[in-house]
Amino acid sequence: MAKIKTTFYCQNCGAQYAKWQGQCNACKAWNTIAEELIQKPEKSDWKVSAPASGSKRIAKPLKINEINISEDARLDTLDAEFNRVLGGGIVPGSLVLLGGEPGIGKSTLLLQISLKLPYKTLYVSGEESQKQIKMRAERINPNNNNCYILTETKTQNIFKQIESLEPDVVIIDSIQTLHSDYIESSSGSISQIKECTTELIKFAKETATPVILIGHITKDGHIAGPKILEHMVDTVLQFEGDRNHVFRILRANKNRFGSTHELGIYEMQGSGLREVSNPSEILISKKDEVLSGNAVAATLEGMRPLMIEVQALVSTAVYGTPQRSATGFNAKRLNMLLAVLEKRAGFRLGAKDVFLNITGGITVDDPAIDLAVVAAILSSNEDEALPHNYCFAAEVGLSGEIRPVQRVEQRILEAEKLGFSSIFVSSYNKISLKNLKIKIQLISKIEDLVSLIM
Repeated sequence: MAKIKTTFYCQNCGAQYAKWQGQCNACKAWNTIAEELIQKPEKSDWKVSAPASGSKRIAKPLKINEINISEDARLDTLDAEFNRVLGGGIVPGSLVLLGGEPGIGKSTLLLQISLKLPYKTLYVSGEESQKQIKMRAERINPNNNNCYILTETKTQNIFKQIESLEPDVVIIDSIQTLHSDYIESSSGSISQIKECTTELIKFAKETATPVILIGHITKDGHIAGPKILEHMVDTVLQFEGDRNHVFRILRANKNRFGSTHELGIYEMQGSGLREVSNPSEILISKKDEVLSGNAVAATLEGMRPLMIEVQALVSTAVYGTPQRSATGFNAKRLNMLLAVLEKRAGFRLGAKDVFLNITGGITVDDPAIDLAVVAAILSSNEDEALPHNYCFAAEVGLSGEIRPVQRVEQRILEAEKLGFSSIFVSSYNKISLKNLKIKIQLISKIEDLVSLIM
């Protein structure tokens, strides 16, 4: 009889050890290393039979110029936001991992997409029954004949159903609920997650069938399980947002077939998730009166221009040490901008509390919103409201200069489309646009901004 193989895994980061020890050398966590049975005495490799079309074949080396990619066109999900984040659609044979907090809407999003797809789709759930999924599907889209629901957690049984059904897309909800007969440990353990993912990768690559996985996340916001899981898949998506707000944001943390800078925005409704085609309208609040401390910035997320509202509150510090708080913006960069204002423009903000907020619950790291942050702080400090049709797109340097930003013309056109009358940009930007309705204010240093808006 063959010897049963065991090993030790860190349950926090997935590091593997030959024997038990108290502290993990990788993540420095204590008492997280546990023994797991990784292989049964008699293991036989599973094998996925080829579809009737005979697409399974033995791989042979080809010259890169001889490889034809025209046959494997991306699959259109009929969801513009999901397509944008993936880079144009689902690539055949790819593995997509979707992570997010509990209750954020991961299952709703993928069920909604599976009901939209014009392809034969197998939705495998290890967390809900078929009746529960049917109740949710009736609320989202009651009419669909291409979606098949399977409630199963054993991978061998799942592959038997796949072999008989031959779906075009497979969705797994979730990878933590699957288990394989070849691993003795419980579902959700590191060895089970690695084994089940390996089997799904082999199936996807051999049959050119895309697989979408849902992954749980830890309290730190990272996808649960070994970090190697994110390296094994082709695309890692993060579905985020505040459950107290209706808007959800889909980001790509890793994408082998497209950009990782794209952003998809959804609105949670009673009938499911609605695609938000013009996010600038939801990120800019509608007010009857103009208030101080508000400024609009023209930013970019991937190829998409966004107009976001920056809110600032400057008040006298109650305690000895003034507070510096930023929501959706880098707090260290806020401190830098405050130092520039004090040194270069002469504003005494060292004894005042400064609070900054990016509306809509999104986080922005584009340096082009620096000028809007400065304008909002100045507006709140002087308690003078900025005109509601002003917007800003420039970076602020340490010496107080207004630095140019990339793709400024695209930002200007978006501002003009949304009805802004003036946009403040760096005088060092090269702008070739003609016959614009919007007025372009060119400034070179922070003192110019103070003289124009105060």
